[in-house]
Amino acid sequence: MESIGNLGLLRDYQTYLRVEKGLRPLTCEAYLSDLRTFAEFIEKRNGVLLMAVQEDLTAFLEHLRAHGIDSRSAARKLSCLRGFYKWLLLDRRIHHDPTVNMESPKAWKVLPKSLAEPEVAEMLERAQMAAAHPQAQAAVLRDQAILELLYGCGLRVSEVTALGTSDLALDAGRVQVRGKGDKERIVPLGRSAVEALEHYLREGRPHLDRISTARGGRSQRKDGARLFLSLRGMPLTRQWVWHLVKMANGNASPHMLRHSCATHMVEHGADLRSVQLLLGHADISTTQVYTHLALGRLKAVHRMHHPRGMRRIEESRPEAEHESAESAAEISDTLEGTA
Repeated sequence: MESIGNLGLLRDYQTYLRVEKGLRPLTCEAYLSDLRTFAEFIEKRNGVLLMAVQEDLTAFLEHLRAHGIDSRSAARKLSCLRGFYKWLLLDRRIHHDPTVNMESPKAWKVLPKSLAEPEVAEMLERAQMAAAHPQAQAAVLRDQAILELLYGCGLRVSEVTALGTSDLALDAGRVQVRGKGDKERIVPLGRSAVEALEHYLREGRPHLDRISTARGGRSQRKDGARLFLSLRGMPLTRQWVWHLVKMANGNASPHMLRHSCATHMVEHGADLRSVQLLLGHADISTTQVYTHLALGRLKAVHRMHHPRGMRRIEESRPEAEHESAESAAEISDTLEGTA
């Protein structure tokens, strides 16, 4: 049972997250859940959140490891605690942040799972063929447009369901997206996404909107302007989008399509800063999980264009094959050592 002091503190922090940070209810609840876990742990050590010291947090991380919590989840909980104690420090409720100088579990920044390009292409081609049928229903047109946005733009599922018709600028090939903390960003639309959205807006959404009108949905202006509607004419839910993606590919998820977008861009030469802006990551460190993909391309470019690169030497001096191999090995070792 949480102490009264901890409960009041968590309520205040929840208000701060909702009002000042502008975070969504589910995000706030995820943060509060992690904080409750730590509060319960520290109370067993006869402590409270306000009096926690670095030893308490170190013991908490060890407790998580001993109970089989993977390093990535542990790092997320530590990140949550950092934000909490930073707030307490700024609010002058504590004089020292116990999370200062604490290192995150080293193995947490693993590359998220993504689909291979042929898998994504097959999934999108099936959706496109279904939408191209002369008797394609409104839901089929809607589903194709959603899949194109998830992969083509790397949008979060919550960002897709929150889109309004006024957020689209198809003539300019872009969409305005509201991400975490209600931060807005402009995301470019590829040709396939533009065509799918135009088809849906022209022949799919009007039908779903008429259903909404018949059910009295027009009385809610916000819902009436929502881009993606259900078969009942109501705003589409995140759960339905998850279901849609699973139906398209049993191994996929909306988040996996987002990571696939980033992975394939980096593999084709995109810089991490551009990927960060596209995905709406607040911190470049979040995008740096894709660094090793960029490093692989860097090596290929080096070998192709540098005077001492392996391929250039092999093409210009066949007799120096042994020397070029040694040079390439040295370059590879150097790059890997500085990665």
